[in-house]
Amino acid sequence: MNPTTIQLVGAALFAVALIHTFSTKFFERLAHSQPRHAGLWHLLGEVEIVFGFWAMVLMLFMFGIEGKASATHYLDTRNFTEPMFVFAIMVIAGTRPILQLAGSMVRLAASFTPLPRGMAMYFMVLALVPLLGSFITEPAAMTLAALMLRDTLFSQPVSRKLMYTTVGVLFVNVSIGGTLTPFAAPPVLMVASAWGWDVSYMLTHFGWKAAVAVSVNAASAALLFRKELGHMGREPGDAAGAGAPEGRSAKVPMSIIVVQLLFLVGVVVFAHHPAVFMGLFLFFMGFATAYSAHHDRLILREALLVAFFLAGLVVLGGQQQWWLQPVLLAMDADAVYFGATALTAITDNAALTYLGSLVPGLSEEFKLALVAGAVTGGGLTVIANAPNPAGVAILRGRFEDQTVNPLGLLVAALPPTLVAVLAFRVL
Repeated sequence: MNPTTIQLVGAALFAVALIHTFSTKFFERLAHSQPRHAGLWHLLGEVEIVFGFWAMVLMLFMFGIEGKASATHYLDTRNFTEPMFVFAIMVIAGTRPILQLAGSMVRLAASFTPLPRGMAMYFMVLALVPLLGSFITEPAAMTLAALMLRDTLFSQPVSRKLMYTTVGVLFVNVSIGGTLTPFAAPPVLMVASAWGWDVSYMLTHFGWKAAVAVSVNAASAALLFRKELGHMGREPGDAAGAGAPEGRSAKVPMSIIVVQLLFLVGVVVFAHHPAVFMGLFLFFMGFATAYSAHHDRLILREALLVAFFLAGLVVLGGQQQWWLQPVLLAMDADAVYFGATALTAITDNAALTYLGSLVPGLSEEFKLALVAGAVTGGGLTVIANAPNPAGVAILRGRFEDQTVNPLGLLVAALPPTLVAVLAFRVL
């Protein structure tokens, strides 16, 4: 390895950004203890700001060391399709028509489950919705599940242990639940075309194992906290019905739901073509404005922050290949599974699989282990999987200090991650 000065600076800033993600509570405390600069400390206390902030620092270094031409060329060669897609899909999936439809589907599925209604609803939100992410994409599934949890389970005071366990299970289940198809999970999408993985391949090698793990994780959490889940069984007309945004129960006409679904499907189908899906998104904005009576506040702020987070990760992550790729290639197929699981916690899992796709001649066993490890570790931290920042942005308002503690998330995600390990390595 012969890294350049900028690569060394990029690696150092990446490490600083990782430490920063675990230190957001420190900055929030500074905002209260030093009100003179509270705005700055609040800004640095926003987890979605972290990677964008340090990416800006990297670009300042690049402008200073290599000049304007090199710095702008670097930015121009980054692929920002994923941040734009996550922004668009979050806003559309987080609307009242889509939430009403999703809530109806979850309640219908729960009605066939031989469990108390609250437990059944909780199980379906943590199992059915993440698996649905294999078809509507993981960011959309995360947005739906997080909004439904925010407006049902978290609408009333619940224990801190339940809150973190729920988020941990949700993040892990969304990460592995998108592996039934080759187009929904970012780490799978990065390699599916290059390695010739189709729906049949994904179902036989990943999908059924993921479905088992998702079900076990959701059922275990539902059983463990069964005494705190009663209020999730309320109907939409109650104070916090499932899928009813912030307790609102106004019914949306089916025609509006159908049009909204068409927008959602269009964005998913053209996920690799930003000119198309952003055009559809702008049409959607006009539609939502014209029919504002059937829409609540669009989650534009939350979605923009998540997109900023992911864009910062793209900029910083582009300087990590020089050390990440040799680390991966030094492992055998068994080691790469656990290595990828661990590395995913400190870098985006799609970045890992993308690096693997660049290497010719990998064995099929190595490929399977790399992708399985990447999705297994996708729930351990906020940065491990692209949809995770969306979940944090939506749910953090229900947590103490409006912050999802990264260490609390890590600890809560370990048990469901272990279940995923057993599913992918034993089954």
